[in-house]
Amino acid sequence: MRSADVRQPPAGPCSSTDVIADFYREEFLKRQAQLRQQREYYSERAVAGAEAALDLILLRIETLCALDHADQLVSRLLRCIDTATGGLVAADPKKVH
Repeated sequence: MRSADVRQPPAGPCSSTDVIADFYREEFLKRQAQLRQQREYYSERAVAGAEAALDLILLRIETLCALDHADQLVSRLLRCIDTATGGLVAADPKKVH
């Protein structure tokens, strides 16, 4: 990856949109990491679909978080990812019985 491809945080104070985007980015990154750890439990098609959705969301997270209804929209996207993966992605694998 070239240095020009990496987004640098803006200089100066963070806006509330930046803080919200950072929070949701971390949530989606957690789900992406957990999905990769649990990929053996899902079909390749399901994993590919979930990864494509997560990649697209992460690519556009700043834009999504700048919308007036960002909290509702992004929260719903998180629930959709959780539902699509059977809730295992959001759960702590050590706590699943």
